[in-house]
Amino acid sequence: MKVDCRRADLNEAVSLASIAATGRTPLTILQNLRMDATGAHMRVLGCDGEMWVQRTIPVTIHQEGNICLQAKLLNDIVGSLPDGDVHLDVTDKGALLTEGNSEYRMMTLEPEDFPEPPETGSEATLNLPMRLFREAVNSVVYAVATDSHRPVLTGVLFTYDGTNLTLVATDTHRLAHRKVAGEGLGSPVTAIVPEKALSAILRMPIADDQEVKLQFGEGRLGVEVDGAKMVCQLLPDPYPNWERVVPTEFTRTWSVEVDQMKDKVKRTLIIARDAAFRVIFSGQANEILISAKSEERGEAKEELPMVGTGGDIKIAFNGKYVLDALEPIKAPGARVELTESSRSAVIRSTEDDQYFCVIMPMALG
Repeated sequence: MKVDCRRADLNEAVSLASIAATGRTPLTILQNLRMDATGAHMRVLGCDGEMWVQRTIPVTIHQEGNICLQAKLLNDIVGSLPDGDVHLDVTDKGALLTEGNSEYRMMTLEPEDFPEPPETGSEATLNLPMRLFREAVNSVVYAVATDSHRPVLTGVLFTYDGTNLTLVATDTHRLAHRKVAGEGLGSPVTAIVPEKALSAILRMPIADDQEVKLQFGEGRLGVEVDGAKMVCQLLPDPYPNWERVVPTEFTRTWSVEVDQMKDKVKRTLIIARDAAFRVIFSGQANEILISAKSEERGEAKEELPMVGTGGDIKIAFNGKYVLDALEPIKAPGARVELTESSRSAVIRSTEDDQYFCVIMPMALG
């Protein structure tokens, strides 16, 4: 196998396919990327046993062939090279990657045992403009659980009823919700999509004004566009009854400017880092005192103007969670809905109810 290609093209393909490669497996083959050169293109494929990501790029082929190369090593090497033309020469002694005067030799594996992407079927489809899909996913994906103790929480719940598409993510400390209104987006569907798969879709070569087609079937999700393809196993049902943790009433509200609150919480977190990111919010009259204390760093205090209703309250939150909740709000104003210091609060835009985040409080300490 001998090919020439642009470093930028190879870097994009290796970087995308590496999302699916894994180093946490006893199967050595899955720590590699499969590369197949035929005709005038080369396919780069990664797999972790549950997700497949492939990218096909144009190349000049001097000798067709296929091989497996270590994913992390190849990603690191190609990512560090300057832009230019690269040459990949694979023999029975290994692979030689060259760019200008740079040479890298890598060990190879034969590709026979590398699993091919399965079919997804066509039980249901969703079609969304990429810009809308990106905004919707980014507005909830921060709340996905990062541990595997409850695998179902490591994904985002997608529910489409023919009228509204709802995305929900939670790690039990917070819950993010986004609704996309629209008829004719596709077929009714309920599916739990792994965060890793969503990350791969967001990095596929899809322009914001281009449509992304999500195809569900056989317990899998598939997306294919412009030489890139992703297939993943969906997480098994059922998803927790998330509606039970969303407060249905509140006794106090704070209306604030989003940018001001973000700036003041960011500064307070400089001190709060040593205190589990605990930030205390004391709402009195038309002002919120934002404070944090650290035995090693000292104290921080910020004052935030607000329009409040319902009386005074003092409550503590993980400051990073507050910033995450505010980030998707594009309107200038946000409203915080509270009841008491030991009960969860809701952060939402002052202009619509399409997005909200529920945050559990921390002990005041």
